[in-house]
Amino acid sequence: MTPIMQALLVAVVAVLLMSGGWLWQRRHHNAGIVDAMWSSGMALAAVLLALTGPGAATPRLLLAVLGSVWAGRLALHIWRRVREGEEDGRYRALRAHWNGSQGKFALFFLAQAGLVVFMSLPFIAVAANPVPGMTPWTWLGLLVWVVSVLGETVADRQLDAFRADPANKGRTCRQGLWRYSRHPNYFFEWLHWFSYVLLAVGGDLAWLAWLGPIAMFIFLRWISGIPYTEAQALRTRGEDYRQYQRSTPMLFPWFPKRDPDGSPQANTRGKR
Repeated sequence: MTPIMQALLVAVVAVLLMSGGWLWQRRHHNAGIVDAMWSSGMALAAVLLALTGPGAATPRLLLAVLGSVWAGRLALHIWRRVREGEEDGRYRALRAHWNGSQGKFALFFLAQAGLVVFMSLPFIAVAANPVPGMTPWTWLGLLVWVVSVLGETVADRQLDAFRADPANKGRTCRQGLWRYSRHPNYFFEWLHWFSYVLLAVGGDLAWLAWLGPIAMFIFLRWISGIPYTEAQALRTRGEDYRQYQRSTPMLFPWFPKRDPDGSPQANTRGKR
């Protein structure tokens, strides 16, 4: 298939997925399903594009495996939260802002289908890579993928374990990776997209893979990730989260700042 035909195929699948997600949201009044549907769409896109791409077997096989495992893990993780908990505060605020308009939610879900297509462009670049076998760039891409997916998995599990303790209700998580970044899960999610940049090296569409880390950084930093997450945290945890903001780097992990007496501001109590 040509890249345009591949993108159209992904678009059809994404629209069907998001339509189903919208119907589920309408019945259960929980728009958090959109994130699980987005991740599922990315997993399917990785497999479909690997199967239909014109590139060599090795980059296509790696795309199918790495892309589907990354997105599948994320989809399952989000689905467990959506299934077992109440609607995320970000979507409750959106529901209130839209007065529960299902028409606006339908457009929102369709916009997420468009985002699946856009974020699958790096996959198209990998699937078109004609370089056969394992190259140094391939091995480096695998290393980046392993580190980033492992880091994101650890961050998610640390936060889930913290939330599971009733004693931490109303506090901010400062344990494990969350001591060094307010959003370690977002950091590793962004880092993960460099895997496809490296796997696409050697192909004519390699430049397309750069859209992954660039677009993901913009979305996480300024549009749909950090701004909404931090606004919700400030609404629910107030001064405790403001202290966390003052002491802990926003995205890129680093050591927390210290109080004038030399002790770290961050503590190990709380709920994110």
